[in-house]
Order: sequence, then structure tokens, then C-alpha cells
Amino acid sequence: MGISDRIGNKRLRTAADYLVLCIGTMIAAFALESILIPVRIMDGGMVGAAMIISAKTPVPLSVLTLLLNLPLVFIGGRKLEKSFIFRSLTAMAVFSGALTVFGRFEIRLTDDRLLAAVFGGIMLGFGVGLVLMSGGCLDGTEAAAIMIGKKLRLSVGQIVLSFNVLIYLTAGALFGLDRGLYSLLTYFIVSKVEDFINTGMQQGKAVMIITDHGKEIAEDIYRTLGRTVTLIEGSGLISGEKIVLYCVITRIELSSLRKLVEKQDYTAFMTVSDVSEIVGTHIKSTSALKTVPPAPDDEAPESDDESKAGEGE
Repeated sequence: MGISDRIGNKRLRTAADYLVLCIGTMIAAFALESILIPVRIMDGGMVGAAMIISAKTPVPLSVLTLLLNLPLVFIGGRKLEKSFIFRSLTAMAVFSGALTVFGRFEIRLTDDRLLAAVFGGIMLGFGVGLVLMSGGCLDGTEAAAIMIGKKLRLSVGQIVLSFNVLIYLTAGALFGLDRGLYSLLTYFIVSKVEDFINTGMQQGKAVMIITDHGKEIAEDIYRTLGRTVTLIEGSGLISGEKIVLYCVITRIELSSLRKLVEKQDYTAFMTVSDVSEIVGTHIKSTSALKTVPPAPDDEAPESDDESKAGEGE
């Protein structure tokens, strides 16, 4: 679940997750206290609600984030894993402490609201993304939305979006319409950066290669990248008989795959598309395999399943 899946030792993996979780938490706290709060740009969720209340009352933000989030985590956490709850509580405690520390330094990186919205959103999204990647969260809104959604038959996304719209409308009414719009821009940037941190570099890419050298390219992919390939017999309207290769790789492997295909067949036709979800264990962080499975006997009789030959996903 965490960022340290490559570490074999369970205790070291857990320790690494908590270390990254704390780092992400402190980055998020710094983004709020030093970039967003000085120019009255609000975050979403319960943290955003705490920011609005803190701006209008003498109650510190660090205290409000705990008071508003802890009940939601306990309410919604009954349907979640215990490890998630414990990591979330740890993240919230560190977040509260970091807000207190950074608040005392009174660092103000910029007075430009657009710069604050953009770079504050990037930094906040990066920090929150690390926390989520490590198996925790900083905001209890989604945990509560899980419980509410089951009763109202609404999706978690719909509930969270509705709550955030209410937060930004309130921010616009209290601090000016432009602050509400800047807050909405920040929320959009945060969500995009969060997604990139969690799935960006490991996002699946479906690659389809149409070539005359299917066997050679498939073996090269398997040997170099450690990825299995499905071979499908195809026929082009003009080019005639072809082999179609289908392979799912990660984003960081795409450049290497291009070079492999160009080396074996510079005339090959290749398409690349995003994969929104992968079921199974095809995409995984493994070292490239050094051996290639024996090729099927070329003289073996054909069967109806030959169109599905190769390494099936």
C-alpha cells in the first residue's frame, strides 16, 4: 500500500512509509502556513473549513484541524483498515504540530495571489500525495463521505465535491469572490498533483504494435523489460499478414520500449493509450527477466486458440 513496496523487510517498509508520511505532512503544512494562508486562499475539505473558522476566530488552525477531522476519521474509519486509521491519526497529529511550528516563524513566500494559488497548490498536492501514497490521509472528509454515501446513495466523489463547493462559496462570501476562485484553482491543482504522485509515473500504458517481426520484438521486450506480451495474428487491408503485439507497461518504460521496437522494425506501427485500471499483477515493479520462455513449435498444428498465443494477460 505504501511507497516502500520494494523493501522486503516488513519493519523497514513500515518505517519508510511513516517517514515519507511525516515528510509529506510537513510539506503540506508549510504550503498552507507560508503560501496559502497569508493570502487567504483556502484548501478544500475539513482543512478548508478549519482555515475559514481560524481566520474569523482566535482558535488556532492546528487545533481546529484536529477537532474537525478526528471525529470524521473515527466515524468513517469503522469501515476502513486499522492501519489506515492509525496512519491517518499519525499524519493529523504531525500536521497539527507542523502548522504550529511554521505559524510561529510567520514565513510569507509571496503576496501574489496567482503565484500562491499555483505554487501553493503544487506544494500542497505533493505533500498530500506523499501522505496518501504512504497509506494515510490528512482530511477526514472522504472517510465520512463513505458512510454518508451509503445512506444517501451518493458517490464519495459527489459528496466531497458538494462539500468543497460549499467551502469555496463561503470563502468567496467572506473574503471576496476572487479568493473563492483562487481557492478553486488551488483545489484543482492539488487534485492533479495528488493523482500524479500516486499514479503518474506508475500509470499503466497499453501499447499495441503492428509488425512483421512480432516474435523478435516480443522476446526483446520480455528479456529487457521483463514484460509479457500477447501475440495476435492480424491482416492489413494493404500490407497483408501482420503480427499484433499487445503489452501493458508503465509510463517510465515507454521510452525504452520505443527504442526496442525501432531497433527490430523501424517500419512498425505502434499506438499508446492510457489504462485507467489494471486487474491482476501484470504491472509490477520487477527487474527484467533474463531468460525467454521457449518458443512454441513452428510446425505444431494450428488451433482455434492460436490467435491468443503468447503470454496472456
